[in-house]
Amino acid sequence: MVWWIAVGLLVLAYLLGSLPTGYVVAKLLKGIDIREHGSGNTGATNVFRVVGKQAGITVLVIDLLKGLTAVLIARFVMAQFGDSLTLSTWIQTLAGLLAILGHSRSVWLNFTGGKSAATGLGVILALAWPVGLGTAAVFGLVFGLSRTVSLGSISAATAAPILMFLTGQPLPFILLVLLGGIYVIIRHRSNISRLLAGTEPKLGNS
Repeated sequence: MVWWIAVGLLVLAYLLGSLPTGYVVAKLLKGIDIREHGSGNTGATNVFRVVGKQAGITVLVIDLLKGLTAVLIARFVMAQFGDSLTLSTWIQTLAGLLAILGHSRSVWLNFTGGKSAATGLGVILALAWPVGLGTAAVFGLVFGLSRTVSLGSISAATAAPILMFLTGQPLPFILLVLLGGIYVIIRHRSNISRLLAGTEPKLGNS
C-alpha cells in the first residue's frame, strides 16, 4: 500500500508544481495570456515586467510555496507510515523534482511554463532550510550587484548543490539539487545568450 501512496504523492507534487500561477494572475488582473507578452515566460519576472510589481511578488511567493508544499506533504505523509528514513528521503526528493518539472512543463498550459527557479528554491527550503537560505542569499547578492534576475537565478542554481554537499545533506538531496540546478540553467539558455551578448534586460528595464 505504501507504494501506491508514494505514487499518489508524486502525482500530487507534479500537479502542485504545474499550477499556472503567472498565467492565472495575468488573466485575472489584465485579461491577457502572459505567454504572448514580454519574454513569453509565465514566471514571476515576466509577470513583474508586464503586469506589475505586486503581481510579480504574488507569483514569486506562490511559486516558491508550490515547491515547499510538495516536499512537506510528502515528508508528512511518509512519516505516518513509519517507513525507513531512506525511502522517505527518496520520495521527498522525487516530489521536489516533479514539482520543479511541473512548473516548467505544466499540463494546464500544453506543457509550457516558467523556468522553475522560485519553485526550485521552495523545494530546497523544504529539504534543507539552511541551504535554501544560503541559495537565496547568493541570488540576492548577485541580483543586487547586477540587477539581473537571470544572472541571480543561474548563480543560485550553481551554488545550491555546492551548499548541499558542504552542509553534509543526504545523497538524494544533493543529486536532486544538482539535477535541478542543471535543469534551471538549461531553461535559462536564451538568457545566457543575451548575457554573453550584453543585451539581457535588467529588472525595471524593457
